[in-house]
Amino acid sequence: MKLIKLTALLAILTHSIAMWASESGVELKRAYGEHDNGQMHYRIAQPTEPRQNPLICLHMSPSSGRIYDTLLRDIGQDRIAIAPDTPGFGESDPPDKPPEIADFARANFGLLDQLGITGPVDVMGYHTGSLTAMEMARQQPERIGRLVLVSAAMFTPEEFAQMKVEFAPRPLHEDGQHLVDLWQELRHWRDPAQSLEATQWNFSEHLRGGQTAWWGHRAAFNYPRGDVLPKLSLPILVLNPEDDLYDYTRRAAPLLQNGRVHDLPGWSHGFLDIYTAEVAELLRAFLDTE
Repeated sequence: MKLIKLTALLAILTHSIAMWASESGVELKRAYGEHDNGQMHYRIAQPTEPRQNPLICLHMSPSSGRIYDTLLRDIGQDRIAIAPDTPGFGESDPPDKPPEIADFARANFGLLDQLGITGPVDVMGYHTGSLTAMEMARQQPERIGRLVLVSAAMFTPEEFAQMKVEFAPRPLHEDGQHLVDLWQELRHWRDPAQSLEATQWNFSEHLRGGQTAWWGHRAAFNYPRGDVLPKLSLPILVLNPEDDLYDYTRRAAPLLQNGRVHDLPGWSHGFLDIYTAEVAELLRAFLDTE
């Protein structure tokens, strides 16, 4: 009798796992490519029969491609979806000197070449990743179909100067105060629906860049976004969650040749996991338009 009950329980459990896997989307795999100074880690969701352009998803600094895990499983049901770890972040080896946004763009094209993806791709970028997406469209416009930018902040010279002070390298403290400061910052800007457990995961990803994590912000502040964005003629959707770049991103609207800013009031960091279905719907409505 106990054996029968155990067998029945295993059958139910197996069915539940299978149902969960089906409902959560395609399988997400991880692998490594190469960049100029080492290995480049990436996540990939690959349907059996892709029907749309591949989508490459670029994270903010400092963080990693893990912010796209949930979204990749959804959007990857009908297209190849890739989220690399920018060199120096996540599990990707760092460059040997402070990089520029142009270096990040070249590294992503190198990864696409290694994967045999030479045709048009769509690119989604988040904060620093948005600038890398813009630069990819500037470097090789023939290889880019559409851009989705999560924030496209435009700053005055005075605001840039303040940002450079705010995001300067954080000194380490014996009492761990630098960790407390980072935790409070992440807690302040997290989406109201984000759990503390998810915030803790985000906290750990921010730490992985170590003492060179500020290189990502340095590259972002050096990039001439206000000159590049108005020159891009491809379709662009700017998603503007109510985070630390919300007001600055609204300034991008008049600079868009062929795009629009879509405000997301009430959403903040972590929204890709919290509102995955809504984000995927927005992406498909934009990316799959003829």
